[in-house]
Amino acid sequence: MDFITYTQALEIILANTQSFGKELIDLDDSLNRVIAENVFADRDYPPFNRSAMDGIAIDSKDIENNITQFTIIKTIYAGEACDLILKPGQCFKIMTGAAVPLCADVVIRIEDVTLNQQTASIKLNNIKPFQNIATKGQDIKNNEMAIAEGTKISPAIIGLLATLGKSKVQVNKMPKVAIITTGGEVKPISHKVSDVQIRNSNLHVIKALLKQNNIAPIFCQHIIDDEKLLEAGIKNYLDVDILILCGGVSAGDADFVPSVLANLGVQKLFHKVAIKPGKPIWCGKKPNSAMVFALPGNPFSCLVTFTIFIQSYINKCVGLPPKANKTLPLNNHRSQKTKFDEFFPAIINHQNQTLNSVAINGSGDIRLGLQANALALHPASIGEINKNAMLLYWDI
Repeated sequence: MDFITYTQALEIILANTQSFGKELIDLDDSLNRVIAENVFADRDYPPFNRSAMDGIAIDSKDIENNITQFTIIKTIYAGEACDLILKPGQCFKIMTGAAVPLCADVVIRIEDVTLNQQTASIKLNNIKPFQNIATKGQDIKNNEMAIAEGTKISPAIIGLLATLGKSKVQVNKMPKVAIITTGGEVKPISHKVSDVQIRNSNLHVIKALLKQNNIAPIFCQHIIDDEKLLEAGIKNYLDVDILILCGGVSAGDADFVPSVLANLGVQKLFHKVAIKPGKPIWCGKKPNSAMVFALPGNPFSCLVTFTIFIQSYINKCVGLPPKANKTLPLNNHRSQKTKFDEFFPAIINHQNQTLNSVAINGSGDIRLGLQANALALHPASIGEINKNAMLLYWDI
């Protein structure tokens, strides 16, 4: 049987992306969301000539006239307006962040001044106009675009939005997601398990991966491998934006998911991709409704297929680039274990910017590449990867 490649699968998935709309949310809830509007400055920033130092504010003409000793006529603090006018030989003592009166165009930092009660003597030779002053509008002008639509909100962006007075921000909506896990051997993690049963770790992995996107699933359900029960359960959740199923998607006698989805009118986009782990992944779409991803039930397969496919789909739908893949050199030799493209866990060594592969006992290894923070790709076309070879990797 011929399988499509993971790049072909990604092309199909990304061709079916859609917007989930927009919403207005509180600024404090906006971290890692995507701005859905261009944001413009509501005034000049700084809105006044701002002192960048504690020191004295003077008129540079005094320096041109060889005046180096000044009388302090007022101390100006941040947030305080001052309309006094400097006469020759006069200065203001001024604090960092305070508004510099228009009659002054230089701030001499306190370290370069000798203070004696109400007088100040300058110990500095090279003085230029607007030294140590952030001029009005230096950062951004009134009505100038400050943040472009499509920007992912970071802590720094939150700070900028707060400065601009945006207590609420319009962002792209995240999808409504439902999760259905399958398997008669799978039990909730709080339940006792027999020697032939396992706990439902995949549910919590998927929930955690969604949480990284600020998505809380609207519904989670576990259904045993029963065709009628699966059909009844899946039917209820085909009106969400994304339905994620896990398990029951391969070629075993109890793998009913593909046939159930077909019976429910979900159009198959592809089934099985030439990758390891994750080969049995199924993807389809309900017309005018849910995008459906059916992931393999092995733990590492679940992690890989979500990262490579579902994360890419979510990213593009909300206005971000598809799941970023970058390159780093591999810090060890590695042999190919399959005829397919192989994704393996790796640790990014930030000190020397390399990847170190992590040993794993196949796709069913419950450790899921413990301590790994990346998925690296061993291409099917390369049997042996030598040390320092450049590899694609995805952050996890």
